[in-house]
Amino acid sequence: MLIYIGADHKGFDLKEALKENLGSLGYEVNDVGNDHFDEEDDYPDFAARVAEKISEEPFSRKGILICGSGIGVDIVANKFDRVRSSLVFNSEQAYSARHDDDANVLSLPADFVSREEAVKILDIWLQTPFSEKGNHKKRIEKIRDIESNK
Repeated sequence: MLIYIGADHKGFDLKEALKENLGSLGYEVNDVGNDHFDEEDDYPDFAARVAEKISEEPFSRKGILICGSGIGVDIVANKFDRVRSSLVFNSEQAYSARHDDDANVLSLPADFVSREEAVKILDIWLQTPFSEKGNHKKRIEKIRDIESNK
């Protein structure tokens, strides 16, 4: 699975740690930036790069976005068709985001989760399949209908 990852300065250190973890698990990771710590960078730039890639291939790619609160990157990512970004603070949310909502982008709040918790969240998020239950599929279809009627 191809995973795109991006973060602003507030999420830079966590992004680097998660990239190491993903690499050790055998995932192919494409880092869209920032490639260095820059206090002046802006989260919309990196969130848009990741979301654009996921929007192109939403069933075979996943995305990870990180900023201070997680809110900014989540908002940007959800502007793209076929992207379902989930702002996640704990393992239970990670499970629900994948199992119930088939989220294909994980937004993390670097200011509110530890490195250890972020690794746990990511692990659960990546390992949890979409349930395919009727009510969950129906809701995903409604989201697709909303996107196609923009």
